Amino acid sequence: MENTNRRFLLYGVMPLWFVPAVADWVMHRRSDIEHTSGVRESAIHALMMIEAGLPVVAGLTAKVNPLVLSLMGGAALAHGATALWDVSLASDKREVTPVEQHIHSFLEVLPLTAAAFTTCLHWDQVRKAFKGGGRAGDWKLLPKERPLSAGYLGAIAAGVGLCIVLPYAEEMTRCVRARRDDRARAVDLAGIHPPDAGALRPAVLTAPRVPAGEPVLAPQHLRRPTARIRGRSGR
Repeated sequence: MENTNRRFLLYGVMPLWFVPAVADWVMHRRSDIEHTSGVRESAIHALMMIEAGLPVVAGLTAKVNPLVLSLMGGAALAHGATALWDVSLASDKREVTPVEQHIHSFLEVLPLTAAAFTTCLHWDQVRKAFKGGGRAGDWKLLPKERPLSAGYLGAIAAGVGLCIVLPYAEEMTRCVRARRDDRARAVDLAGIHPPDAGALRPAVLTAPRVPAGEPVLAPQHLRRPTARIRGRSGR
């Protein structure tokens, strides 16, 4: 029974993550995410990938102990809370169809499923976690005593790269490019253009040359008027 659970976890739950991830990316693309919720929602997707990816890496490469189990449980709860934030943001900015919501349900339950199966396979470590751990090594990341095959780890890494990293990196690139184009379009509509450097150059005033021997007179508008003095006749 234990071997059956382990095989289902490794060859069932893990690959199941790839299919809804690609389907969710397709839903985002069809709803024009780059011109609606944009970079903000795409960044939330990246955060959820980190929340799901860290415990997966720990479970596949490290010895399962109270630290790894706590990491899996905490990451699953954080992933669920972030998923709620994601849907709340998306529903106000773009259309979230029932199909996309159903896809989300798969993505939300898979981290909990993986944590539940790992807990069942390592119940002795669960008891240690509730007791605070009996040894110092219970709260350290240690390599597995029987590591998984390099072929399996390579296949999982390839699946993550092709079905998760590449599609969502493309989504983020689209969102960033669309935001930059929208800002440039807004600047053009507002008529705001960078000033001409030549127009800002100060004018150079040159004084006229005066021939030698002639008095230098001030300009007409700067000369003080002279009062005409008239003689007064006495009586």
